[in-house]
Amino acid sequence: MKCLNCQFENSEGMKFCGQCGSPLSVCCPRCGDMNPPGFEFCKQCEGRLNTEPLPVYARRSPRDYTPPFLVEQVLKLGSAIRGERKEVSVMFVDVAGFTRIGERFDSEDIHEMMNGCFEILGQEIHLAGGTINQYTGDGVMALFGAPIAYEDHYGRACHAALGIQRRMKDYSFKVKKRYGIKFRIRTGLHMGPVVVGAIGDNLRLDYTAVGDTTNLAARLESLAPPGRIWVSRKFRDAAQPFFRFRKTGVFRVKGKKERIAAFSLLGEREIPYLQETRRSKPIPFVDREKELAAMQEAHRMMLQGKPQVITLEGEAGIGKSRFLEQFR
Repeated sequence: MKCLNCQFENSEGMKFCGQCGSPLSVCCPRCGDMNPPGFEFCKQCEGRLNTEPLPVYARRSPRDYTPPFLVEQVLKLGSAIRGERKEVSVMFVDVAGFTRIGERFDSEDIHEMMNGCFEILGQEIHLAGGTINQYTGDGVMALFGAPIAYEDHYGRACHAALGIQRRMKDYSFKVKKRYGIKFRIRTGLHMGPVVVGAIGDNLRLDYTAVGDTTNLAARLESLAPPGRIWVSRKFRDAAQPFFRFRKTGVFRVKGKKERIAAFSLLGEREIPYLQETRRSKPIPFVDREKELAAMQEAHRMMLQGKPQVITLEGEAGIGKSRFLEQFR
């Protein structure tokens, strides 16, 4: 399988080039579907694919912008989580109208624009606990909840998206002042299960999406207007107690039989409302009767004047906080 970027001959079955690390499939700029090398038109939407070699500024690895402590943590978890099914939040971000920008400016100017953009994306995503899985040349794909598990992965994704949007306003002003163009990004968020595979040394995560988890996030990003953050209904339902949303419409999406409802992320809710909502809509509690009985027995003995010590252990995201909430 020949790499479109460096022309290196790779073995069949490889997803990334062994020479330059570029994807060995082509992402459709219209619908976000991945196509085999050599295709000139997307197999899903029939849109024309960009099969030109990636410019130098796009040849980067997720490890290039990842803090060293996070690199160590992700690689340490690599073999431990292989084959696990995880519920994650997926984020796609790209620069709106990037093709037109590329036609107007040379590679050095575009490199400077994108380098500043990637710095903001990396800082905000890593600050919220996410990991960047792929650089697409004009944007990134990031995961929250894998390989590092978080039970509040959707909230972390929202914080990262809002932080990026806030900082990009100032950065867009600087780009416009220097180059005279509108430099704006758009974001798509969706949540769902993925099966985690191997993690390479460059932090590229080999995963299998279950139920089109990543595809829908990519399609929401392509539908979103510049400067907006669009999310799926499932994502909105999970994050609504903590963040404000507005319904933007119902859309026909390639590969989906039914229309998809999209919502725009507006901002974070006030704390009093958040606390009230958490009391009125508790997370369902199931299948921990044995452990809960042990806690209640220890509490009963403590009330009789017999001190008790309990250690609660479990992987991140398994429900320790929810268990303690139920006990209280």
